[in-house]
Amino acid sequence: MLRRLLLGCSSVGYALVERVREAPGELYAVTDDTGWTSTLRDENVVTAEADPTDPSVYPDAADVVLIADADPARNVAAAAAARRRYPNAMIVAHVGTAPRPEHRDALRATADRLLDPAEALEARVLHAVDDDSGNRPVRLLETLRDLSGPLLIVAHDNPDPDAIASAFGLARIAEAVGVPADRVHGGEIAHQENRALVNLLDLDLRTFDDVVVDEYDGIALVDHSRAGINDGLPEGTPVDIVIDHHPPRGPVAGRFIDVRPALGSTSTLIQEYLSRLAIEPDERLATALLYGIRIDTKDLTRETTPQDIEAAAELVPFADESVLRRVESPSVTPETLRVLARAIERRDVRGSIVASCVGEIGDRDALAQAAERLLDIEDVTVTFVYGYMDGTIFGSARSRGADVDVGELLREALDPIGSAGGHANMAGAQVPLGILSDVAADESLPEVVAEAISERFFEAVRDPPAAPTGADSPFSTE
Repeated sequence: MLRRLLLGCSSVGYALVERVREAPGELYAVTDDTGWTSTLRDENVVTAEADPTDPSVYPDAADVVLIADADPARNVAAAAAARRRYPNAMIVAHVGTAPRPEHRDALRATADRLLDPAEALEARVLHAVDDDSGNRPVRLLETLRDLSGPLLIVAHDNPDPDAIASAFGLARIAEAVGVPADRVHGGEIAHQENRALVNLLDLDLRTFDDVVVDEYDGIALVDHSRAGINDGLPEGTPVDIVIDHHPPRGPVAGRFIDVRPALGSTSTLIQEYLSRLAIEPDERLATALLYGIRIDTKDLTRETTPQDIEAAAELVPFADESVLRRVESPSVTPETLRVLARAIERRDVRGSIVASCVGEIGDRDALAQAAERLLDIEDVTVTFVYGYMDGTIFGSARSRGADVDVGELLREALDPIGSAGGHANMAGAQVPLGILSDVAADESLPEVVAEAISERFFEAVRDPPAAPTGADSPFSTE
């Protein structure tokens, strides 16, 4: 059983008591302040009214010692006495009120952890208003406060969890400064896990069918960076805010731009803003953001940075793990199983690279799931699964343990005839079906599409493009 000892008391000491007294284990206090003695006893804490620097009044054993007097000199003496009495205990010491440098130095030499509210407050303020990239949170708030009307937050078409969560996170920041915000997307939320996330968390996302863009004073893009490209907006629509983690493939315009391809998810950026601005996410938002990070980084195993891990760790205490478990175990649609079966059956394997044309599809999200599953084939390091619907060929690529950047690979192969992009380990593409749909009577459309797309893909594989250099976007709002 964990044995805790509190030496001295103050408002900081009482806050520590509030945090630990309901936890498993024992708590014993020593203070010669009559008022604090009475308060602690009222809280059912066993308390001795005695000098906290006198080891003769200490209990026989302690695993954790909390030093929390208001007097810095007494805290130094109590910490030294506790270290002599309990050499192996963990000592957490409060610096006290108005400590001198020698008090801090002495406590640092004795204690395992030092609690300094003044330093913590200073660090918190600096964290909120200063960073290494031009005060992003401050500039975001300035941009939001300049709006005279509501903000329209636009996720990309067929939004994934990262886009959905980021839209809700930005709305929370906007509302914190009095700016109403609506979240909108084009296409459909077709992936079963994405639908489960929206339904279980009761997330309100509108489609463009319900929106008049001119009624909004500002427009924000999340998880993509160019208006009119895969987002339902007219191309060239003026944009105020852009927050994304994908490498931009052209000029990015906006009053506030934060595009950081080095990060694993846009949800990481949103959580960074929330943390720096001291906006605590509620359970729904924390759950969505944590899921967005986990999905885009494949549970923090793909293209993960320390910032992604830190953001996830900050969100865990607020998130609903039971909802995450339910989201991650939805029923699989027949379309997903059909696409996966076709991807396996029709796979074209060349060395460690697999491409597969699954023909006509009803759910483009099934392509990404099939591409992920094909990576489970022994010795396969890169997969590309594609199919067509509504006059467009859609493709999804994945890699694991490969030297190839699949984002650059798809751009090299398919940008000349469509659009493609993504990261080193995951990417997507869209190509107009165009004249390929005019097949002869003795031809099949899947075979024509496979011949045209696979050959371009494997030709790019034979001469892979160099990966882009630089972690951050070259675009800024300066």
